[in-house]
Amino acid sequence: MHTSRRNFPSINTLSAFECAARHLNFTRAAEEMNLTQSAISRQIRDLELQLGVTLFERVRKRVVLTEAGARFLADARYLIEQTEGLVYRTMAAAKAEAMLSIATLPTFGSHWLAPRLPDFLAENPDLAINIESRWSPFMMQDQFIDVAVHFGRPIWASATCHPLCAEMMVPVAAPSLVKSHRLNSAQNLVSTPLLHLQTRQTGWRDWFEQQGIENKEPFKGHRFDQFSMIIEAASAGMGAGLLPFYLIEQQVMQGSLKVIDPTPLNTEDAYFLAIPDDKAEKPGVVAFTKWIRKQIKNPVMHLDEVDSPIA
Repeated sequence: MHTSRRNFPSINTLSAFECAARHLNFTRAAEEMNLTQSAISRQIRDLELQLGVTLFERVRKRVVLTEAGARFLADARYLIEQTEGLVYRTMAAAKAEAMLSIATLPTFGSHWLAPRLPDFLAENPDLAINIESRWSPFMMQDQFIDVAVHFGRPIWASATCHPLCAEMMVPVAAPSLVKSHRLNSAQNLVSTPLLHLQTRQTGWRDWFEQQGIENKEPFKGHRFDQFSMIIEAASAGMGAGLLPFYLIEQQVMQGSLKVIDPTPLNTEDAYFLAIPDDKAEKPGVVAFTKWIRKQIKNPVMHLDEVDSPIA
């Protein structure tokens, strides 16, 4: 048995509630929404009757959210954002023959993908793209995503993972740190401040072990939650970073970072293109898949072209 949609609050009512909750003031909410204060009050009262809970209460001549109101606010904002996204995606698609929504890891998107996208758009001028950052797998059908750049193992629910490349992580440091810590030898990294990624806690330990270098404190150092932060910290001379080479190609070419040793850390994880089973034949997805594979010319991301300070 289906619930009548007449029992659901409208998006206008949810917007009025969100605005009032943000300002904690019905008058300011009315001004922002170009309504009267009585109209806002009526919408909130009707919403409370629909939900069967009190969303606001008055305390010393001001309104505050109740516990139920605070919980409902998070869901209301999510629904409003989803609705806005749907509208904007539809408007964007109406101005192009097709829309392609891509989910990507944040640093991969900003450092590698974004600088190359003009080339892709030049080849596909009638395609509009939507880029969203994602940390971990999600249901792409629910988020209207056509393709996702995924790091890890080739596993994604209701999608097929197509291999892109292995991750080649190499130790790098700013020229000033190379000089001050005499990093003409990888052995000297043992006494150098290290920069760690929170999601790759064993990276440095694994690299030292692979190199046959003894380091009794491989976990000591500063921690960051994104590669982009480590890139900036390493470039500033804060410490040595263990970074995927494809993310730092520009910094290495410009000289702001130097590769201490070109021997990459070998891992079991890799980069994949995850494509929902129902989107595999979509023209935009097919075009993007062919294009990104051309961009990744070999699995080592041109690492063989790098000169080490050791040489």
